[in-house]
Amino acid sequence: MSEITVLGIFVADISFSGPKIPSVGETILGKKYNVGPGGKGCNQAIAIARLGGNTNFISKIGKDAYGELALETLKKNKISTENVIQDGKQQTGVAGILVDQNTGKNAINVIVGAPSSLRINEIEKQINLIKNSKIFLTQLEVPQDVTLHCLKTAKENGCITILNPAPASKISKEFYNNIDFFTPNETEAEFYTGIKITNDQDAKKAADKLINLGIKKVIITLGEKGLFYSDGKEEIYLKANAVKAIDTTGAGDAFNGGLAFSLSKEKPIKECLELANKVAGISTTKLGAGNAMPFIQDIK
Repeated sequence: MSEITVLGIFVADISFSGPKIPSVGETILGKKYNVGPGGKGCNQAIAIARLGGNTNFISKIGKDAYGELALETLKKNKISTENVIQDGKQQTGVAGILVDQNTGKNAINVIVGAPSSLRINEIEKQINLIKNSKIFLTQLEVPQDVTLHCLKTAKENGCITILNPAPASKISKEFYNNIDFFTPNETEAEFYTGIKITNDQDAKKAADKLINLGIKKVIITLGEKGLFYSDGKEEIYLKANAVKAIDTTGAGDAFNGGLAFSLSKEKPIKECLELANKVAGISTTKLGAGNAMPFIQDIK
């Protein structure tokens, strides 16, 4: 039995670091590049595993070089590959990432690849895994019918559900009714609420609007400003930990992984948020996404 099950994608991240993110039509000379594991689901699973969490990862990859990278990465991080479907007719996904070396901010283009063809009837065995988990964490990178089916299954079986709504896309009311924790960043929160977030009050208004849609608990991550949490009664604002950011690519994934891990240990919500905040901050001090997820001994 796994305490935490993650549904999501693996992509090979190809990161390019340079003095700025080039404008349309502009060519610049970069400093370095890196090829490593990525994809929100995979990053989140790695973050959980490195913190000491018992996790499983449900996904689909191709039978190609990047697919082998996925399997190697999961094995290296002691995550079972049993629930990763390999499809010889599909390519493993790739993400092209441009990183500003001065700020750590980025621009990303993701080609999802094999997981875009994932179907409900392919994951019957994995559904039983979800039923026996304490926490179910997912995003919006696989087809929505699969994501919703898994969320509903998790809720029906008493799991705590976390939806990291990225990439932001329109979802049905049925989604909202099956979400315990909704974890958008400020851009995603604006997409779902129409409220541009520039301060704490904006974050509160956006969270209130999301709770009114049926979501139980909302956490809006605010980048270098920290985060805002609300369950409609209790509100918590935490500042970000002070770090020298090199690459923010996987920070949101690190946060969600840290949150899922803490919730599985039944810690009070403020402690869960504090640990997730630390995990996210530390992840920005290294180049890359999956490989930048911190280990439990890195958390001070």
